[in-house]
Parts: sequence; C-alpha cells; structure tokens
Amino acid sequence: MSEHLFDDAGHEGAEEQARADTAGEENSSDEALDEEFLKEMLGDEEAAGFLRGGENPEAGETPHGSGEIDRLNARIAELEGQLAETREQLLRKAADFENFRKRMNLEKQKSIEFANETLLVDIIPTIDDFERAIASAESSPELSGLPAGKAMLDGISMIEKRFTGQLEGKWGLKRFASVGEPFDPNRHEAMLMERSADFDEPTVTEDFAKGYTLRDRVIRAAKVKVAMPVEGNGETGETRG
Repeated sequence: MSEHLFDDAGHEGAEEQARADTAGEENSSDEALDEEFLKEMLGDEEAAGFLRGGENPEAGETPHGSGEIDRLNARIAELEGQLAETREQLLRKAADFENFRKRMNLEKQKSIEFANETLLVDIIPTIDDFERAIASAESSPELSGLPAGKAMLDGISMIEKRFTGQLEGKWGLKRFASVGEPFDPNRHEAMLMERSADFDEPTVTEDFAKGYTLRDRVIRAAKVKVAMPVEGNGETGETRG
C-alpha cells in the first residue's frame, strides 16, 4: 500500500511540475509580446532599459513609474498626430487627383468635339459660294423666270440645304444671321460703317458673309455692315447732326 502512496505522490508532483512549466511558457510568451510592443513604441534602446527594470538616478523614478507612463502617453499622442496628418494629406491627394481626372476628361471631350474645326473652317467658303450663286440666280430674270433656270436654282438650293444641314446635325457647325443685332466684336467683323440717326447703338444692318459657330464657339465672325448712331442722338437732349 505504501508503494501506491509513493506512486500517487510522484504522479501529483509531475502534474504540478507540468503546470509550472506551462505557466512559465505562457509568461515567457506574454513577456515576448510585451517586449515586441515596447520596442515598436519606444525603440530598441528605451525598451531594453524599460525591461531591465533600472532606475533613473536623476529623477529617482522607476521605469514602471509615472515618468515612463508619461513618456508612453506622449509617444502615443505623437503617433496619433502623425497618423492624422498623414490621413489629411491622403485626403488632399485624393481630392487633387479627382479634380485632375475631371479636368482631363473635360479636355479630352473638348478635343473630340473640336477635332474637325480646321476642316470645317476650310469648308465654310464653299458654303459662301453656294449662297452667292443662289442669290445671283434669284436676282436674274433669265434664270429664275425660265422653267429650266428655276429647276436648276431649286436643285442648287436643295443641295446647299442638305449640305449645311448635315454639317450642323452631325458636326455641330451652325451659321447665324446678324442683321438687326447689336454689333458684337466677338461675333461680327465690321467691313463697312455708316452713320444713322435711326439707331441709338451700333447695329448690324447687312450681312456680307454669315458667321459660323461650332458647338457655340464662334469659329468665323460674320462680315457685316454696321450703322453707327449719330453723335448727340439719345436721351441727353443734344441735337442731332
């Protein structure tokens, strides 16, 4: 019976030793994690001093005292400040990139819309020739008064309308009339000017050549005749002349 008692005692001692070893391993693992965290927060040298448990001879504080806690809190605050600054910089960069992307897309769209501007400007004089030919035929009794001449005039007018209609519908080229409009140097080129008491401001009275826009951008100013108001004409009560 005594042998069994010794066996039980030995078995219990072995279990206690195993539990002690397991606890020691867990403590070692926790210490390793603590050491890794402190190295990341404080740096290798400060963390080593903290783990050694030495005292600060000048301040008289232990590494586990309020001095070390204050330093840790200060370090945490510094890292949080750096994180906030980095986040703000990233947000600004993201906003700048989004604005850049929108600007590039807008410029790309404009480049596509106005890619044919040079070609269309070269075509406009041909349209002018059509208009002059039609106007000349309409003013000629020999052409407009005869069945054959009228048929030819109608055919030319039909071709001109189809041509300009395709340019406007497909490419955005549009001509504008100017007679009766106030003179606008951005839309009109004055070829002739005359004084007139019938107007209080410079006004277009005749189109020599119509102006053209490409998607609301003027690509050729209209060549016009402008009536200029007579000096003293207006609400000032001054005499005309």
